[in-house]
Amino acid sequence: MLDVALYGGEDQAVILTYAWDRLLVDPVPGPRGAHDFTGLKQLTPSVSTVPAEARPIAPAGSTLPRLAADLPHTFALLDPHHGTEGVTRQLEELIALLEPESIDLLDVGGDILARGDEPTLKSPLADALTLSAACQVNASIRLLIAGPGLDGELSPDDLRPVLGPTVHTLMAKDVEPISAVLEWHPSEATAMLAATARGIRGTCEVRDAGLPVPLTDEGPRVHEVDLDDALGRNTLARAIMTTAALDEVEAYSREVCGFSEIDYERNKAAWLMDQPPVKLDAEAVLSQLGQFEAEARRRGVTHTTFRHITEALNLNGSQRNSLRRLLISSRPQQYDTPLWRITTEPE
Repeated sequence: MLDVALYGGEDQAVILTYAWDRLLVDPVPGPRGAHDFTGLKQLTPSVSTVPAEARPIAPAGSTLPRLAADLPHTFALLDPHHGTEGVTRQLEELIALLEPESIDLLDVGGDILARGDEPTLKSPLADALTLSAACQVNASIRLLIAGPGLDGELSPDDLRPVLGPTVHTLMAKDVEPISAVLEWHPSEATAMLAATARGIRGTCEVRDAGLPVPLTDEGPRVHEVDLDDALGRNTLARAIMTTAALDEVEAYSREVCGFSEIDYERNKAAWLMDQPPVKLDAEAVLSQLGQFEAEARRRGVTHTTFRHITEALNLNGSQRNSLRRLLISSRPQQYDTPLWRITTEPE
């Protein structure tokens, strides 16, 4: 979306990204590495691309192969299992090979700017690891924050003093190139970024905990932030600069932030394994949805994501797309693409 908005999408971009789809898509806790896939293509000694024909090795799951099939970009696997040293090495090899005209480090929401002690912080590890590596590479890297506050972790008010100039304000036309992807991809942050670009405003409830995220005029804005300023603010990123294994990064996260997000995933995965399967019965689901929406209205919620509905109705991740099709076919007027609108009154 930003490649088209900022660069016109004319030159094919390489997107270096984690294979970390959380438990909605991937039942295995934590991020996936190259050893979790078949069909990868070696680009450099430590960087592999994920083509459309690649497949995660069961029981792991990943959205990257389908993204590679649906979009023209080259997707390369960001592998955190060798700590900051490993990610730094990946960046250095890619830069040497590609000699890119520009390098953007993108975070949706802004938790890459977290100090580490914020009570609302949920997933600092991936951001801190990438920031720590980016600051050690001998190259000009621009840090971009899209949709301040849209990840539900840091509020726009907390972020506003740190944000630099607005590089771009996303509009509906910028969303069109990925509109087909939004029909199936579970990313809540990207969905809300696209929704605000399309003019949707209100309060969106997300994640399993039902965090309320304001959808405001700040949502579609993309800000630049000084990379060194971000590192100076992010205690965890500074602490992990010499780590050589993901276990080390986790240990520092527990020390600095009081928790590891992978521990949360481990505990949740173990809990999910003990839950009996729930059948997707249309009549029962719509009845449960009515109760969920009534309660959401009382909380002042105007929108939610299909991921949140899936978890709120105690369904599993594999049922998300079936649930989505059921709701859209039953109540198309409530589909505020790509979010679900909570009506003010039952329809």
